[in-house]
Amino acid sequence: MREAHPVERAVGMAYYVSDADGIGGRIREAAADFRVREIEAFDAEPLDADAGSYPHVLARVTLTGWDTNDFAAELSDRLEASRERISWAGTKDKRAITTQLFSVADADPDDLRAVEISDAEIELVGRTGRPIFFGDLAGNAFEIVVRGAEADGDRIDAVTSDLRAFAGGDDGGGDRGAAEADETATVGVPNYFGQQRFGSRRPVTHEVGLAVVRGEWRAAVRAYVGNPSEREPDSTRNARGAVDDALDAFLAVRGDGPTDDSDQTVETPATETEVWQTALDELPRRLGFERSMCHRLVERGEASDGTLDADDYRAALEAVPSNLQTLFVNAAQSYVFNRILSARLDRGLPFDEPVAGDVVCFRDADAPDGLALPDTDRTQRVTEDRLATVRRHCQRGRAFVTAPLVGTETDLSEGEPGEIEREVLDDLGLAPGDFDLPGEFHSEGTRRAILLGTDLTVEDDDGDPRFSFALPKGSYATVVLREYCKTDPDALS
Repeated sequence: MREAHPVERAVGMAYYVSDADGIGGRIREAAADFRVREIEAFDAEPLDADAGSYPHVLARVTLTGWDTNDFAAELSDRLEASRERISWAGTKDKRAITTQLFSVADADPDDLRAVEISDAEIELVGRTGRPIFFGDLAGNAFEIVVRGAEADGDRIDAVTSDLRAFAGGDDGGGDRGAAEADETATVGVPNYFGQQRFGSRRPVTHEVGLAVVRGEWRAAVRAYVGNPSEREPDSTRNARGAVDDALDAFLAVRGDGPTDDSDQTVETPATETEVWQTALDELPRRLGFERSMCHRLVERGEASDGTLDADDYRAALEAVPSNLQTLFVNAAQSYVFNRILSARLDRGLPFDEPVAGDVVCFRDADAPDGLALPDTDRTQRVTEDRLATVRRHCQRGRAFVTAPLVGTETDLSEGEPGEIEREVLDDLGLAPGDFDLPGEFHSEGTRRAILLGTDLTVEDDDGDPRFSFALPKGSYATVVLREYCKTDPDALS
């Protein structure tokens, strides 16, 4: 196996499963280079249905260069409606052409038809009895152009050949890939969480989450507010470095941190609160969440004698939006999951079929045709006497091998897969019970398919390759593209 880019290894993606050379290149040079359309799994009544029983108007919206949250805010302004009345199923990136569903509570369809927003096409679909919720979609279909690639057909075919074999297809001969334009190949990759989950430029959300799960609340704040990255602008990196230096100086004097004198220029803060006042003085205004945490710490410190405890640091993390609090822990779970998949690759265990001790889930019977959507609420542990039967289910696309997104309700696998899971958790100093946390940080956990399979077509787009494929919800297009490009993740963000 080929070793992954260092930035990817830092978030648990240790390998490419294709040994073939990549084509390089970059995506999102223009919005039209990245098209994503939701694969819908939400039924609507006709627009003339009773508004009392079906108060939410459902619209299919195609956006060019719009962030989902920004468009929702603009739509609420145009309708003179509360932002809380607008819901959607999945958040999409700004640098793209996206087609997705929105619902608007208590809206007049004529008012929606009359809305004219630049680079937005609104098509009314019908009425529903409830708002559309995050996750109310089956998946996403992508058309992505890679610009500036070394896109000779041989390289693309070689990668496709490797990915077909990984998906459980034939693995002998050189014609296994999509050798001709427009030919579709069934390929598979490890169902890693992509770089976006952790921060494309500064992948630290999992570090914050790991500290939270370990109960190291100060370390969690520091990982988010300090912890500079070489991939950030100089002003941001210097500000974060100043925060780290001030905290190190304070902890050294207190005997609770590093004692080396590597930076003699740092004036030691008199109290821990002064550390975070220093942070406020240094951090650029654009780092709003970081500054919110620091404000909370300064406020709580000034209300006491300047000392701060674990409750104060937890309160600082709770100063950011609840979805970001949840994301911290989700990112930690995602990092553990990525580590488990990399360890499974290390051991040479299959991804397309189970071994004894694995836990599989079954295909969602209500998924749209052509989309293999795992239902992680229906699981079964694989024993030796059931191994052959479950393997047949996996071969026919009826079942999927899973690994845990660890939480309080997680039952780890048995056999060799269980050994892998326990080794990763032990290495990180974690256990399922550690996720029994207050508020938004609590997580019961779930399971996730380890193989990401799709039918993929590669076409020529004025000399650049256009990749077309569909993925189930929660999976990342960049996890497929990284195998073909084998480049710095920045080029795929």
